[in-house]
Amino acid sequence: MQFISGTRQIHIDEPTIVTIGKFDGRHKGHQKLLREMIRLKQEYGYKTAVFTFDMMPAGVVTGRRQSVITTNQERRINMDKMGVDYLVEYPFDGQVSLMNPEDFVREVLVGGMNAKVIVAGTDCRFGYQRTGDAVLLKSLSDRYGYQAVIIKKEQDDHRDISSTYIREELDKGDIEKANELLGEPYSIHGTVIHGNHIGTSLGFPTANIIPPPNKHLPPCGVYVSRVLVKGQAYGGVSNIGKKPTVDGDHPIGIETFIMGLTEDLYGEEIEIQLLHFCRPEQKFDSLEALSLQMKKDRQTAAAYLRNIKKDE
Repeated sequence: MQFISGTRQIHIDEPTIVTIGKFDGRHKGHQKLLREMIRLKQEYGYKTAVFTFDMMPAGVVTGRRQSVITTNQERRINMDKMGVDYLVEYPFDGQVSLMNPEDFVREVLVGGMNAKVIVAGTDCRFGYQRTGDAVLLKSLSDRYGYQAVIIKKEQDDHRDISSTYIREELDKGDIEKANELLGEPYSIHGTVIHGNHIGTSLGFPTANIIPPPNKHLPPCGVYVSRVLVKGQAYGGVSNIGKKPTVDGDHPIGIETFIMGLTEDLYGEEIEIQLLHFCRPEQKFDSLEALSLQMKKDRQTAAAYLRNIKKDE
């Protein structure tokens, strides 16, 4: 996959099938668009290209920090896995927010990205005050020489599947429902760092990562997880929180006990996929009490993972 970022001077020589959007979460709706792009690639032979912004536009427009289900790094990993040929992360600022929708189509999608087909959802919005939409894409297609393919939204029980819907389920701690909407497990990527080694002293060594500040996390607590390390999958128990039993002020992090893995992972990139919410984070009276609960959490996770394996 060719990744283009940090510039508005885009020039793709070969004809492309382009889709536009935030692609926060790569949920079932996004996957529907991407599958249609791949189908059209087989039909026309054009390259596939995803256009998105390097930050959430609403954050620039409103001045409020916007959390994301999928960080930019995670989005790049996802698009590469999907076999996308080009990923463009376009720099977004106040000037870009004022761009006329037709200028955006003519200069960026057709002129810069060489779009011969534009695939979009019925709810797509672009340009100044989000005045560009699927109707405009259709109406401009003959003028600028591309085919507009408009895809109906993927729904769940009559509700559109969207990043907002998934955030609501994550906020409830309903990981199973969030994963159903995503069409894949909610995941957190990160580099393993040194912790305070409390887990190791209790017989439960953990891999510790600190998520980016804009990562939309579910409630603090203990989760059954699947951990991907160097292409291998392991069962895990992950705690999201601030270590309330340990003295001191700690940033929100993810500590994961990885079943069946004892090697040193410091500096390794890992992916933690959350599968089930076990219990809220809590402060224990002693490290001994924490150790007993950690044993129970491990047993709970092992039983959950066994049941999943039976159902597969």
